[in-house]
Amino acid sequence: MSREKPRRANLPPVQSNIDKLEEVINGGNRYGAQQMYKSISARYVSAERYFEALDLLHSGACLQLKHGEVTCGSELAVLFVDVLVKGKIPCDEEILDRIWKIYKLFPQISVHSNLDAHDDVQQLTEAIGEAKIRLHGCSSFLKAAIKWSEEFSTQKNGDPQLHTMLAEYIYSESPEVDMVKVSYHFVRGRNIKKFASTLVNFMSKCYPGEDDIAIARAILMYLSLGNLQDANSLMDELRKQLQSHEMDFPVSDLIKFINLLLLTLEKETLQLFTAMRIKYNDSVDRDHAFKELLDEIAEKFYGVQRRDPFQDMFGDMLKVIIDIPF
Repeated sequence: MSREKPRRANLPPVQSNIDKLEEVINGGNRYGAQQMYKSISARYVSAERYFEALDLLHSGACLQLKHGEVTCGSELAVLFVDVLVKGKIPCDEEILDRIWKIYKLFPQISVHSNLDAHDDVQQLTEAIGEAKIRLHGCSSFLKAAIKWSEEFSTQKNGDPQLHTMLAEYIYSESPEVDMVKVSYHFVRGRNIKKFASTLVNFMSKCYPGEDDIAIARAILMYLSLGNLQDANSLMDELRKQLQSHEMDFPVSDLIKFINLLLLTLEKETLQLFTAMRIKYNDSVDRDHAFKELLDEIAEKFYGVQRRDPFQDMFGDMLKVIIDIPF
């Protein structure tokens, strides 16, 4: 028996549902509206009327977020991206603009100053809990969007604008800032000025010894992608912004290593690269991830194949077996 094609004409124009659900939300029944958004959008998807489902979910996500319903809004935002995938909708500026509009409606609160304003333990706990909810909701939405853009655009790592949005939100909303995640997404974005300003802001309030590590991490992440141009651009922008803020550029052996590394990669000399790694090994050891990043850089710039730790372990076991006397 052949499968019946989805019926496309048995649903009303989507705008009538948008208007009806807006009235439900404005009337205060946001949970009831949430269930209706999900069920009605599923009908449009089943009928392969993907763009109408997108209109409905976009409207719902924006409305819920405007009313401060972060959990409901983020759930509809993720469903919006899910429809993009199901409908195989290409990543273009129009869709990215709609994603940006949802993103801008997520509450953006300076969580650190908000926490400082509370002395009461219960208030602190509540503020941290609310920040985590905002972060989880927006991150889930943008991570889904990045994954969609990887599949339906020419960008191997996903759309840079989406990475920048996620980096900004993680930095703004995290009760404890994870600069590894922040840098990971900024490096895959294209907004070097914003990345530099975020690093300068972090350096103004981080613990001693964290500032040069943050800079080194950012540069090494760029280089691990083979992106020497943006690594140099970030260093130049950092110097400019630190000077305008009357802040000193960190001075340490790790920063010396990074500066020399940028010059070395311009000359493409593997011998010097290897010698530098040995000389500055103690500085590199300050962050456990730096050696892995340097291995990736060696592969990108010099074609040096990374050693497989499992093969090394197998080789050691084989050597022990061979050495056993019979």
